[in-house]
Amino acid sequence: MIAGTASGVGKTTISLGIMKALSNRGIKVSPFKVGPDYIDPGFHKYVTGNPSHNLDSWFLHEETLSFLFQRNMKNKDIGVIEGVMGLYDGFGVEKSMGNSAHVSKILKSPVILVIDAGGMSTSSAAMALGYKLYDQDVKIKAIIINNASGKAHYEMVKTVIERDVKISCIGYLPSNSDISLDSRHLGLIPSEEAADLDAKIEKIAQLVEEYIDLDTLLNISGDVEDLPAVKNPIEGIKGLAQGLTIGVAKDKAFSFYYNDNLQLLKELGAKLVEFSPIEDIDIPKDVDALYIGGGFPEVFAKELQDNWLFRQNLKRHLEDGLPAYAECGGLMYLTEELQDLNGEAFKMVGFILSKSIMTKRLQRFGYVNIKLNEIEVKGHEFHRSFVEDNESLSYVYDIYKTRGGEVKNQWRCGIHKKNTLAAYPHVHFYSSIDFVIMLLEWINKGLNKKQSRKENV
Repeated sequence: MIAGTASGVGKTTISLGIMKALSNRGIKVSPFKVGPDYIDPGFHKYVTGNPSHNLDSWFLHEETLSFLFQRNMKNKDIGVIEGVMGLYDGFGVEKSMGNSAHVSKILKSPVILVIDAGGMSTSSAAMALGYKLYDQDVKIKAIIINNASGKAHYEMVKTVIERDVKISCIGYLPSNSDISLDSRHLGLIPSEEAADLDAKIEKIAQLVEEYIDLDTLLNISGDVEDLPAVKNPIEGIKGLAQGLTIGVAKDKAFSFYYNDNLQLLKELGAKLVEFSPIEDIDIPKDVDALYIGGGFPEVFAKELQDNWLFRQNLKRHLEDGLPAYAECGGLMYLTEELQDLNGEAFKMVGFILSKSIMTKRLQRFGYVNIKLNEIEVKGHEFHRSFVEDNESLSYVYDIYKTRGGEVKNQWRCGIHKKNTLAAYPHVHFYSSIDFVIMLLEWINKGLNKKQSRKENV
């Protein structure tokens, strides 16, 4: 695991550089990301050629997290896990919940701690010592120094850390603005849009090869305990989606999907067919349901608006009862219009009779608990838009946030119309298999209703 002392210390850059450098050596890398983020995993896949999987101990039971890790390590040489925020930052003030440290303990993973030493020398040892002592069950096996002004600066920091903290420093990256990755309001921009990404990634990999001891890192990664075998959480319901064909919206506007969600649907027997709301004129033929994930519809609003034929066809299918599940950006796309920060309005599908409005500040951020009928499921929200409420909207989600075990905030979401469910929270399907069963039952029920209408006609 590549973890940082805080957000912004360079762990993403270093993680990508390590993934690329190892891949350049012919090593098969399985990338992972701690937490609910979608954007870093997009970079991971871009660099390694392999899907990146989220490991989130707030979403997932420890055994489920371990199962997903072990399954996605098959036929790979090494797993590289990029941490989230600081090593111990997670859900609220819980010491072992939703943070990198907790995931490292579940997986018995050695941790490589990234420290930004810009403006520091011996103080870096005090920082490293604090991270070592805060939870001694976390196996911090080595330290990488970022933002070193040069070799002399690195050697000074290395000497004091190894002398006083007794943790090896295995290299550094020098201060170099040429390797920074562009940012946008949700963090790093999606890999599909990053200018000159190949050249930047290759340069980072070259710096990693030059300044970081990858051979020692590989030795550390090989000195690990075997994980106990755990059973597949969906073992008892395999085949539940047999015969279903699900269309998945996938293009530069809609790319936020947990890879394990898609894999789960396939494992249950569903066939997944991708389509593009930007490029296509209609949904794929003979699909039984749609899955419209999140992304950046606000960035590509003009292109989505211009594809009026697809919008018209999609609305017709949904009005006719085609089952659909939409999250965040997918919800925004199904409204009548999307209004940007300048007040300019772009026409969307028009199935949900409201409009989504972009704002400068975050509307919702963080983990949420969702109750749908008797089903409890966990979700995550991160959006700078809201959907205007009105009497035509029917909500089925009761959402609440907790702090210290107490409910602190509650609201409604989950717009239900015909056979469509559209909501802001992103849901990791493995956080509630009951939720997945409900979605599939809903799809089948919607298909039966549609078939009955056809027979009556």
